Amino acid sequence: DSDNLKRLFAVTARISGRSLGATINDVKKVLATPGLIPNNVEVQLGGLYKQQQIAFRGLAIVFAAAVALIFVLLLFLYEGFRVVLSIMTAPLLAVGMVFFALWITGIELNITAMMGMTMIVGIVTEVAIFYFSEFVELKHAENIEKALVDAGLNRMRAIALTTLTTILALLPLALNIGQGAAMQQPLAVAIIAGEAVQLPLVLIVMPVVYYLLMRGWQKGQRLQEAV
Repeated sequence: DSDNLKRLFAVTARISGRSLGATINDVKKVLATPGLIPNNVEVQLGGLYKQQQIAFRGLAIVFAAAVALIFVLLLFLYEGFRVVLSIMTAPLLAVGMVFFALWITGIELNITAMMGMTMIVGIVTEVAIFYFSEFVELKHAENIEKALVDAGLNRMRAIALTTLTTILALLPLALNIGQGAAMQQPLAVAIIAGEAVQLPLVLIVMPVVYYLLMRGWQKGQRLQEAV
């Protein structure tokens, strides 16, 4: 075949028992071998890999849009930047844990891992709202410090159980158990990584961030009143 008056040779292969990302990495290593490919020969990776790269860029835009939409939704729901910023710390730090887990397990950040990362943002945000709804009810009868602690105690059991069941359900996929599990392994690892840190993020980190933001705001208010 020919392309732009250049001779074109298509080399195809079928992947079995491993992920596309791992296979492509091996192919790139082989192609990078000195002297293997003549200087007048150009190599392009296409097929499913090229389609996946296009889809990955699109999913990255979806991820950014999801974070932005969640931020706007929380802003309308709570009408305060301090609450919104506190809640957003949980999913964003969970995403950081996803990157770390993928690096530890040696799994490439591909489209399925990106899907899991996007899902984690929604899952952790939902749990954070679940916590804050309890806090909002308690703070009318208690001071902020006690309301933050009691809200965590009241919601801890429910959050822990949902987190544990999700992790256990995805564990076979994350361990690559079963036929075809390798294709969904990045998705499972991403979700499990986010779920693993969900409990401390929502019940410890997020309330601490909120308390510090509120204390800083209250100090600013007192300084303005003093002036």
